[in-house]
Amino acid sequence: MTSERDPRQVVGRVRHVDVEKEEFIVELPNGFVVPYDLREDDNFAKGDVVLVSPNLDEVQPGARELWPEERWIGVVRLVLDGEVIVDVGGRIRTFPLPNDFTVEKGNTVEGVDSEGIQRVVTEDPIRYLDLREETLTGEQFRTQPSDSPSFDDFGGYSEIIERAQELIELPLKQHDALAKIGAKPIKGVLFTGVPGTGKTMLARIIANRAGAAFYEISGPQVLSKWYGQSEELIRAIFDDAAAQGRAIVFFDEMDSLASQRNDTSHEASRRIVGQLLSSMDGFTIDTNVVVIATTNRPQDIDVALRRPGRFDWEINFSLPSLEDREMILRTSARRLNTQGELPHSIIAQKTDSWSPAELTAIWSEAALLAVKDERDVILEEDYFGGFERVAAQRARVIASVRAEPAEEEAR
Repeated sequence: MTSERDPRQVVGRVRHVDVEKEEFIVELPNGFVVPYDLREDDNFAKGDVVLVSPNLDEVQPGARELWPEERWIGVVRLVLDGEVIVDVGGRIRTFPLPNDFTVEKGNTVEGVDSEGIQRVVTEDPIRYLDLREETLTGEQFRTQPSDSPSFDDFGGYSEIIERAQELIELPLKQHDALAKIGAKPIKGVLFTGVPGTGKTMLARIIANRAGAAFYEISGPQVLSKWYGQSEELIRAIFDDAAAQGRAIVFFDEMDSLASQRNDTSHEASRRIVGQLLSSMDGFTIDTNVVVIATTNRPQDIDVALRRPGRFDWEINFSLPSLEDREMILRTSARRLNTQGELPHSIIAQKTDSWSPAELTAIWSEAALLAVKDERDVILEEDYFGGFERVAAQRARVIASVRAEPAEEEAR
């Protein structure tokens, strides 16, 4: 007989009962499991629905219909003696081995929690890619070089521009000449430096100037809990790039995608690093592809990716100098409707240690001030006002970052 439900109680289900250890395990709908001592008057069995008190210290029998029963589809990872290990949406589950049909490793199966595996959907694993209306391909990460900005839009950093042209643009344009010399092709270049220093923009400009196909990929776009999907996407991108006359494959925030492999690394992370190594090592003498990756934490990228023949070239984007800051401000102003001679040198002197992104934000604030005053042109007063707004926001962010360690110590 089940007890009347208190609305504050949480529905659970008995996942395991161990009479010898006098304990049982309750699974909650969110996937959490809670262990309990098995008392003499308890008569719980695996699969029973229970009601758990709000503070999780008491368990009572509950009606079976209270547990949300939904059908699931998963991939068999391992078949043991009497048990089947199934990957259901990235979560590993254990079910009894069916009696009336056979399941094997790699099968896609369907079932419900109360009854276990009910049928084999297909002998092969169905992956997330298979279930999409459109299969993701390398071509979908490709953008047209004509959409890229030019060096006229990139202020300052003359030394960085020159080095990027040497390492990326020249090898792409003069691939055949370098091959005749017998020079080893440059495979990967690492852009390092704090966020907002124009790393992505420069990569796009180089691709445009070299007439190269440009593939832009961020870590979250290829990271997936589905087995094999991330590696397949990386292979597809590199295969598509290799088929082009010239190509740049650009990975943003590489440290989030290919972190150091160690004993505690997630299996998916190790597989992704392995696929990146395989793809870069698979370049032939005819492959005219340069891989660019950005990071502000180069030490976190797996060491194998930074060995010779991979990302062994590095360009560091430091914060802009006084001259660079003035050039960035002037370059941004050319795209705007301004009036009079604006005090770029004064603003440049006031923005020591600012990133190009923060400098550009001044113009966004200045434009808002102009529109607020019902003008379609930016004046000197808007320029100073924009600077003051960004400076105030920047000061708040810096104060917040500095306060975090102090709060951690206090706790």
